[in-house]
Amino acid sequence: MKKVTSGRDQLGEFAPEFAKLNDDILFGEVWAREDQLSARDRCIVTVTALMAGGILDSSLKFHLTNAKNHGIMKEEIAEILTHAAFYAGWPKAWAAFNMAKEIW
Repeated sequence: MKKVTSGRDQLGEFAPEFAKLNDDILFGEVWAREDQLSARDRCIVTVTALMAGGILDSSLKFHLTNAKNHGIMKEEIAEILTHAAFYAGWPKAWAAFNMAKEIW
């Protein structure tokens, strides 16, 4: 996995410890544990969790793009968001669908 620097790039001066944890632990270690859960499956979990939590900003857009890059097809993301809508909320699904349409 390539070294992630987005935390340091965006928050390194303001919140260096948070940036380090983001880059080294979350994206450096947790996402790298593919023997436990594939990156593709982590993408599904992450997109669903963000949508459910109402995080409908650039974080969701990043993770939708990441999901596409890990092989999730348009039909699959549509089914994932439709299924999650019943548990997470219809308006959140609408927002997520609008982002997904831009990416797929």
